[in-house]
Amino acid sequence: MRLPDFEAWAMFAAVVEHRSFTDAAKALSVSKATVSKAVTRLEEHLDTSLFNRTSRRLSLTESGKRLADHARRIMAEGQAAEEAAKDETSELSGVVRLGAPMTFGLLRVAPLVAEFTKANPLVDVDLHLSDARIDIVEMGLDATIRIADMPDSSLRARRLSDVTMHVIASPAYLDGRGRPRHPSDLSAHDCLCYSNVTTPDVWRFAGPGQQNVAVQVRSRLTVNSGEAMLPALRQGVGIARLPDFIVGEALAKGELEEILLEWRPPPFGLHLVTPPSRLRPARVEALLDFLARHHGC
Repeated sequence: MRLPDFEAWAMFAAVVEHRSFTDAAKALSVSKATVSKAVTRLEEHLDTSLFNRTSRRLSLTESGKRLADHARRIMAEGQAAEEAAKDETSELSGVVRLGAPMTFGLLRVAPLVAEFTKANPLVDVDLHLSDARIDIVEMGLDATIRIADMPDSSLRARRLSDVTMHVIASPAYLDGRGRPRHPSDLSAHDCLCYSNVTTPDVWRFAGPGQQNVAVQVRSRLTVNSGEAMLPALRQGVGIARLPDFIVGEALAKGELEEILLEWRPPPFGLHLVTPPSRLRPARVEALLDFLARHHGC
């Protein structure tokens, strides 16, 4: 039985990550020729091309796209196995690549990352903040925080808590347009919608007697950042549905008012999401455990 060419798979994964043979070679501390020969060796063994190569551009072929995830997993599991083999008493070191939603990341994750890195001076954290849906495997992230209902997938998701949602507007808007008493009343109002969900203009509620209601609203403003709704809310543009960590301070100051208190939007889950492999470097496990212990923030 012929063993897999693990070195070639790892070098293929490095080229995919760095989008360049030259940059992959620098990252691996080997020559460009060594990387090129390894990838060519893998292509010959698989009898398929992995890259389209031109003088200006390097792109994956269809076969390369299908095999890139396998290569990343091989490399990641090899790195994790080496980490696991080290003396458990050794000091944590290396890079952790972490993703998080923009506003939640700024308000809640960044302070925890700062605390963690101060306590672990040999660990570097590459924090990627974005509200867009991202492929954590393709981006090479060790983990990401997601506030969403998690669909079935090969990713591993650890639910930490619920994120409470509020339906809010400015007192001036509500004084002028009236206060909705039932979710169906929202159809007569102007609303602000968050675009990074499947149906931004369909709002769901659970109410008295276990009633469930879905209402299609009219969006005056649709944005991909919940925090970007706050100026429009304060100006009385309409009604929005936002999480507590975005609107909690404005509610406490009386700048915004919560409505439909008997009808609650379903909470979203706060999840720690990791690639499929159970093997992770000790530094990654340490940061994830740290975040999980402080997730109540």
